[in-house]
Amino acid sequence: MKAWMIALGWLLMAQAQASCPVWSPARAGQEIAQLQGQMTRWNEDYWRQGASEVSDGVYDQLAARLAQWQRCFGVQPVESMSLPPLNGVLKHPVAHTGVRKLADANAVGQWMQGKKDLWVQPKVDGVAVTLVYRQGRLYQAISRGDGLAGEDWTEKVRQIPSLPKAVQGALANSVLQGEIFLRADGHVQRKMGGMNARAKVAGMLMREGEQKSLSALSLFIWAWPDGPAAMTERLALLAASGFELAQHYSHAVASVQAVAEWRERWLTTPLPFATDGIVIRAAKEPEGTHWLPAQGSWVAAWKYPPVARVAQVNDIHFSIGRSGKISVVAELEPVQLDDKQVRRVNVGSVARWRSLDFTMGDQLLVSLAGQGIPRLDSVVWRGQDRTKPTPPLGEYHSLTCYFLTDGCREQFLARLRWLSSPQVFNLEGVGEAGWIRLMTAQPFSHLFSWLEWTAAQLKETSGLSPGRAEQLWHRFDMTRRQPFRLWVKALGVPLPEAALKASGDSAWQQMTSRDEQAWQRLPGIGRERARSLVAFLHHPTIVLLADKLRALGVTGFD
Repeated sequence: MKAWMIALGWLLMAQAQASCPVWSPARAGQEIAQLQGQMTRWNEDYWRQGASEVSDGVYDQLAARLAQWQRCFGVQPVESMSLPPLNGVLKHPVAHTGVRKLADANAVGQWMQGKKDLWVQPKVDGVAVTLVYRQGRLYQAISRGDGLAGEDWTEKVRQIPSLPKAVQGALANSVLQGEIFLRADGHVQRKMGGMNARAKVAGMLMREGEQKSLSALSLFIWAWPDGPAAMTERLALLAASGFELAQHYSHAVASVQAVAEWRERWLTTPLPFATDGIVIRAAKEPEGTHWLPAQGSWVAAWKYPPVARVAQVNDIHFSIGRSGKISVVAELEPVQLDDKQVRRVNVGSVARWRSLDFTMGDQLLVSLAGQGIPRLDSVVWRGQDRTKPTPPLGEYHSLTCYFLTDGCREQFLARLRWLSSPQVFNLEGVGEAGWIRLMTAQPFSHLFSWLEWTAAQLKETSGLSPGRAEQLWHRFDMTRRQPFRLWVKALGVPLPEAALKASGDSAWQQMTSRDEQAWQRLPGIGRERARSLVAFLHHPTIVLLADKLRALGVTGFD
């Protein structure tokens, strides 16, 4: 068993038991009522119009958040947020039990203990239905509803071409339970996600006059209450009657490892439907008269971790980069995405943050972009408190904060981090914490003040051993002899790498003597870039720094 699977389970359980919001009773009542009202409105859209403003995953996670708040503040949950069926209530001949959700491989192993003749199936993502056959003909099709009764879907389901309208033998008078799903061509769940399959199927079945699109639907039968005792016989009879998917995608399992292997296989290989996990079921089931909602002890699900998670905003920070750009970072209640625990997400500019209109306590949908970098997809819920932090005041740009003055500490520090990076001088061991220590202990007026320090001065720095101080001084001193192109980068000259190489410049005087037309002859430089380069190189701040570097004996400035 992979260690990460165990860790993921514990993290998911920890998230489910997240700490309660620090709200007054009045605020809690308002927040819960507001979210409850929104969930109800989404339900109305889902059931009455077959449409949804949010994905199935977002809806499920916000429903879990609502339940958490209700537990935290002792609010009695509403019995059911689903609306009464619209086309008449029909009682299920056999109740839908639902499935118990298992958090991880450990939980699966515990559930499997003492059970025999177990089978695994993909957890097809669609909408549940009861099919009732009488004398070989489809008599009724009933939506899941509350598990005991649902909506009459018979006429719509009869229009699904792939559904067997007539059956024989043991199925002639039978009750089947299964999933109506949207057929897909080579759907790979890990790459494509759920594609909001549940809402799409519901939309097709709910909208009046919807007929043409029903041809895209099909059924996966996952239960035959009071059917043959042997699972193999049950599956064979279903397949012979036209319900062949159940036989093709049902496999006997005897270990957690086997379950995990099927789960991984169905997550990563092409299937004709979207899935959101796997289902394990015992072949031996109680008589149908004993089935009740939430009482299906013989069946359980191990869902896939969602590709996106709803996370609560705990705080909002602003950072100023070396170019003066102000970025917004949202600190999150930790959530698990794949094998990464996400605690923060980069929002981007202040303008984007303002357009998204979120603050502390709101709920964001977060996923992983390329290389596992957290990405903010959308704001899925806004609380009542709209108090927001104030972004940094003042104007910052590419020519500000080369000197450590009031209001410049953050951009100045970002410039120092850039100097330490592998792209410039690669000063290993001199990260942000190291620069902060030096800024506190040494005279630091301009970006290159560290070239003016002596080894003796560095040895007086608190937290630096004499040996480390000597080593650091040598590293600083060696930068004077680094290639000129690295000093161009260190100064932040807005010059593309290709143009810098093509120029062949090895001295500051060569760069400053070039006019706009000469710059435009280099690759990647147009009229506007040439104009900004000339302005940058002759700006008083840059001229002053170049003079300092010349005085300090830096390569290319002497």
